[in-house]
Amino acid sequence: MENLLISWQEFLRGKRKRKDVAEFSLRFSDNIFLLHQELKNKAYRHGGYQAFKINDPKPRQIHKAGVRDRLVHHAIYRILYPYFDRKFIFDSYSCRVGKGTHRAINRFRDFGRIVSKNNTRTCWILKCDIRKFFASINHGVLKNILEKYIRDEDVLWLLAQVIDSFDSTENGSGFRVPLTSLRTGKPGMIEKRGLPLGNLTSQLLVNIYMNELDQFAKRELKTKYYLRYADDFAVFHPDRKYLEYLIPKISEFLGSKLKLALHPDKVFIKALNAGVDFLGWTHFPRHRVLRTATKRRMLKKLKHKSKPEVVASYLGLILHGNTYKLLLSIKRLS
Repeated sequence: MENLLISWQEFLRGKRKRKDVAEFSLRFSDNIFLLHQELKNKAYRHGGYQAFKINDPKPRQIHKAGVRDRLVHHAIYRILYPYFDRKFIFDSYSCRVGKGTHRAINRFRDFGRIVSKNNTRTCWILKCDIRKFFASINHGVLKNILEKYIRDEDVLWLLAQVIDSFDSTENGSGFRVPLTSLRTGKPGMIEKRGLPLGNLTSQLLVNIYMNELDQFAKRELKTKYYLRYADDFAVFHPDRKYLEYLIPKISEFLGSKLKLALHPDKVFIKALNAGVDFLGWTHFPRHRVLRTATKRRMLKKLKHKSKPEVVASYLGLILHGNTYKLLLSIKRLS
């Protein structure tokens, strides 16, 4: 109960005026007591999702759970995040306290300097991306990974309720797609897969899932200069042939162990001095510039919406790169 009450206070931040939150608050004591009893007696069942699309910049499908389910997500996250965070490699930067995109791009810069010996030799970078990442997370594989770390059957049961509440293999009618519709073989149903973009727990679960790749890269492949942000990861090395050797090794591990696939159009090896795109920036040996598409989208938005807070957020972003000309353009538009 204490965890639920603390989680509720954290969940409320910035949401007090929302209709669904206000409705839950009206009968808060009854709702929280009932939820606690359901969890205690293993009678809890995760509800459905409200789906909507966003563009950030590419279209994404977001699935929003109900208030009581999101409260459970917070309660789970509060306990499990500190435990798992200690098990992640240092150079995993997505959805972690003290990490984030800015730390990731600075580490990218540092790796480039180290491998290139302060820009005195060529630094090659293998950059990879996972195809349909969130939609491809295999539920069975994820549960097996969790069982390696968690012994408490009640916790595993609760995590299964959250994981199985979403299935990207269902069609629009809610029926599961038959196995034979995707590949030949024995009749049956496709294994459940997919995590919803929008769940707080999804952020933690994908890091637990991809930690298997991180450990493989560091322990088995012995990659010294490797970093990952969500499903984007990069390996630095002075020898291009070594990076070419890594691609089939990584692909085979992803396919056999995690049932994931590299995105065929987003795997490349480039020299740092030619400019390498990573997390919205194009990186060079001595500087980095905002990705052209990001810059154009930013200037287009400012022409229609130049509120002080919007301008301030963009100025805060571009301070992390070499963007003097872009800074002048933004000041002119604002």
